[in-house]
Amino acid sequence: MTRPRITIYGIANCDTVKKSRNWFTQQGLEHQFHDFKKQGLPAGRLPAWMTAVGWDKLLNRQGTTWRKLDSATQATVRDQATASAVMQARPSVIKRPVVEWQPDGPTHVTHISIGYVPEQWQAWGHQPSRA
Repeated sequence: MTRPRITIYGIANCDTVKKSRNWFTQQGLEHQFHDFKKQGLPAGRLPAWMTAVGWDKLLNRQGTTWRKLDSATQATVRDQATASAVMQARPSVIKRPVVEWQPDGPTHVTHISIGYVPEQWQAWGHQPSRA
């Protein structure tokens, strides 16, 4: 069995991203980190994320970035297309982290999760290390 290819998308100073990155490190799982602030939103990933989890779950209406948007911009978000436009313009409004887990090489389906969900990551095939 090959090792999964794991990419964590988010912002380096986000506490939930830090917690997630630490979890993967503690489990001995290699992962890449993609920082929205430094590297931007990766081209073509947003549609896959919205298909996997839904635009309404991906859009973080509780975060600071959303609260700082003017009410007119907030009011425009009513479907996948309008949510996508806001997320493209302001990636910090995406709930974090977004984790892409590619198990056992390119022939298997990529799993996508939002937030800190170690139970889900374990279900995708990783058994935690025993101390």
